[in-house]
Amino acid sequence: QLQLVESGGGLVQPGGSLRLSCTASGFSLDDYHIGWFRQAPGKEREGVSCIGTSLGSTNYADSVKGRFTISRDNPRNTVYLQMNSLKPEDTGIYYCAADRVFRRCVLLTPDFGSWGQGTQVTVSS
Repeated sequence: QLQLVESGGGLVQPGGSLRLSCTASGFSLDDYHIGWFRQAPGKEREGVSCIGTSLGSTNYADSVKGRFTISRDNPRNTVYLQMNSLKPEDTGIYYCAADRVFRRCVLLTPDFGSWGQGTQVTVSS
């Protein structure tokens, strides 16, 4: 069974930074496309970023381009989401997810097959 665990969330002031981690157990992350999604209160889950397998191609939502960076650390079986210049509208629960279908990674659709439990990110002064 695929198991994903997110960490690194917290409370940060606007303009600050956080680095989220997504660590896998029971499988190798580099065999899967890994996406980050977020869900704000009262809103639908939305795609934030995705990193593909092998070539490590990356994709970002327009709202986070230039501020967020997704990366892999294969020896640690971990994917990171570095978030800089955070805004209040970045607040939400952040989830990582794994899937083998590249189209889902390209389109950042929230229908990935395996999900973590999420980590809360709050951007507020």
